[in-house]
Amino acid sequence: MGKLLIVIGVILIIIGLIIHNFKGIPLIGRLPGDFHIKRDNFSFYLPLASSILLSLVITLIIYLIRKFS
Repeated sequence: MGKLLIVIGVILIIIGLIIHNFKGIPLIGRLPGDFHIKRDNFSFYLPLASSILLSLVITLIIYLIRKFS
C-alpha cells in the first residue's frame, strides 16, 4: 500500500508540474469532439472527447500500476 501511495504521489506531482509550466494540458478542451455552444446569453460546453481521452489515460496508468505491483 505504501508503494502505491508513493507512485500516485509522484504521478500527481508530475501532472501538477506539467499543468503549472505549460498553463494547462495541451489540446485538452480543444479536441474535435469537444462541443461549445454559445448564444446571446447562454453558453454550454461539453468536453466529450477530452473526457474520453482522460479516462483512457487514467485507465492505462491504473493498469500499469496493478501490473507492476
